[in-house]
Amino acid sequence: MAELTGKKLGVLLTIAPAHPNFRPALALMNAALDAGVRVYLYCVDDGVHAVAAPEIQALKERGASLFGCAYGAHRRHIAVDESAAWSGLTVLADVVGSTDRFVSF
Repeated sequence: MAELTGKKLGVLLTIAPAHPNFRPALALMNAALDAGVRVYLYCVDDGVHAVAAPEIQALKERGASLFGCAYGAHRRHIAVDESAAWSGLTVLADVVGSTDRFVSF
């Protein structure tokens, strides 16, 4: 899979960890990291609930770049802390524009 090394995958996560598509999203991101792909994860809407999830923090520890929507966190009464780079939609636009592939869950 050397052809994937160094590629960039952008992932928009709009779902909470309890959603059935959370596990497939994790599987995709873990497989991408295993293949040497750089993963950029932006959590928005109910996805901000996933930022503190151990599985998401494990992705960050493996090298994924983790961003969270500060507005979405505020609206859901989630503390903005160092668990993610909390930002606005401008960062999401940068992720969309600078990755080789972009998917949404």
